[in-house]
Amino acid sequence: MSCEWILSVTCPDSTGIVHAVTGVLAGFGGNITESQQFSSPDSRQFFLRLQFSTPAGISATTVEDALAEVAPRFAMTVSLQPVEKKTRTLIMVSKAAHCLNTLLFRHSAGQLPIDIVGIAGNHDDLRPLSEFHGHDFHHIPVTRDTKADAEARLSALVDELDVELIVLARYMQILSPELCDRLEGRVINIHHSFLPSFKGAKPYHQAHARGVKIIGATAHYVTSDLDEGPIIEQDVARVDHNQATSDFVRHGQDVEAAVLARAVAWHAEGRVLMDGHRTVVFD
Repeated sequence: MSCEWILSVTCPDSTGIVHAVTGVLAGFGGNITESQQFSSPDSRQFFLRLQFSTPAGISATTVEDALAEVAPRFAMTVSLQPVEKKTRTLIMVSKAAHCLNTLLFRHSAGQLPIDIVGIAGNHDDLRPLSEFHGHDFHHIPVTRDTKADAEARLSALVDELDVELIVLARYMQILSPELCDRLEGRVINIHHSFLPSFKGAKPYHQAHARGVKIIGATAHYVTSDLDEGPIIEQDVARVDHNQATSDFVRHGQDVEAAVLARAVAWHAEGRVLMDGHRTVVFD
């Protein structure tokens, strides 16, 4: 039985990169089933994502050792994972259920390649939804006076559950710069508007008051710069003067949930590569 792999490569752009990598794969009978590449004219970086199969008995160590022979020549950063690997994911929530509900439904339907190892909330409201889907709920209340203790509990939970990805599914708390730095590249947030417009607790009310014709949502990696992390995915919904604020909220929540689910899936499938403060996303 063959094995399926996902290989991501990032390195300075130069000639011969694809030839070198595919030559390595061909050396142990690798068969490429999907290939995408991008050369950035701005950063002069090259990005490659390959999905390939190998004959039975070829281990990750075999592939990694073979790639290690060519990687130094091109200063490559290489990531390899089995296709069947599920990213160990902790979902964090507050009170809004729409993003969590979509993630849980898509996960149960086999549409998200993640392993939900737990759900944590600063409120207890979404415990019933979490437990209905068979997932442990961890209540970590946060106040101004207990924020440091709450983050310590969160960090301990991340270590205890061996978490690889944290999804902020409308989690309405700001992570400290220290925690953001520790978890860099491992936390995805959904922002309820196009960044950076209409910041605050009621973006759809602001958008409605300004008479906008589209509303949107942005999924991005979390950094210590609030709402400034690299963007993974965005989408919009059209609205008009006939619609009430409640219609804006309803349309906006639909967009938020879909955008976040796509961003999580692409991250778990190794389709998101970092290019400085931007991302390269292979669909």
